[in-house]
Amino acid sequence: MTLGELRKVVIPAAGLGTRFLPATKAIPKEMLPIVDVPTIQLIVEEAVAAGATQIVLVNGRGKGAIEDHFDRAFELETTLEAKGKTAMLEEVRRISRMARVISLRQKDPLGLGHAVLAARPAVGAEWFGVALGDDFYDSDEPAIGQLWRAARQHGKAAVALMPVAAGQEHLYGVAAGKRTDGGHLAVERLVEKPKPGTAPSNLAVIGRYVLPPEVFDILEKLPPGVGGEIQLTDALAALAAQGKLLGVELRGTRHDAGDRLGYLQANIAFALKRPELREGLLAYLRQVIK
Repeated sequence: MTLGELRKVVIPAAGLGTRFLPATKAIPKEMLPIVDVPTIQLIVEEAVAAGATQIVLVNGRGKGAIEDHFDRAFELETTLEAKGKTAMLEEVRRISRMARVISLRQKDPLGLGHAVLAARPAVGAEWFGVALGDDFYDSDEPAIGQLWRAARQHGKAAVALMPVAAGQEHLYGVAAGKRTDGGHLAVERLVEKPKPGTAPSNLAVIGRYVLPPEVFDILEKLPPGVGGEIQLTDALAALAAQGKLLGVELRGTRHDAGDRLGYLQANIAFALKRPELREGLLAYLRQVIK
């Protein structure tokens, strides 16, 4: 099957968010805001800007707030309308109209590969995107759209890559291969969290993927990998072994919202882009940074 336009993007959102405890004890980590916009809304907006019309959330227990965020809020809308707060009202309604959101449950925390497999009933037999909620991009062209365009051009599955500093490779899945004429990477090898000093390159796989439906059959047959989980990296390695995987370094600034320091940096970066916040924040930073 060839790639047409992007229609479906899967967002795994079943993780417990333990790195942000105690904030995530009762609040899904995906709902933590970047300034005043939930992180997961930024991911959905990216997918919609790239053309997606269906968002497949792979949820876990206690994540109902995510579904509620993309649903109508009649009491809130009625209150805002009665108070004449039309700008806020339109923003709330815009969120619920963004895309068709489908929620599926990942009943066991068995890894990213297992989460992607859980999306199979909603994805069916078509190519699809995967966007991890911990990673988001500030870019002119949506990150998942850049990846989809490269995958469509070459007719291969694609992963987003980013060079990482020496000594940091063990924190990621790492790809190696040969450069194509277009500057992408024809991936030949993938290693999930290699032991220090053994990484095949410094190119880390970052949370954007374009995958063919055959990946579901691969995931179903995989034994548990690193950490006893079903690793998506292992399925990607199987595609790479068949010459069906492309690595793409995306344009734009990547933010890691799954790391506390990265989360704080993202909040500052996005606040500085807001005219109503920029000068006040800069003044404060100048005051406290000696």
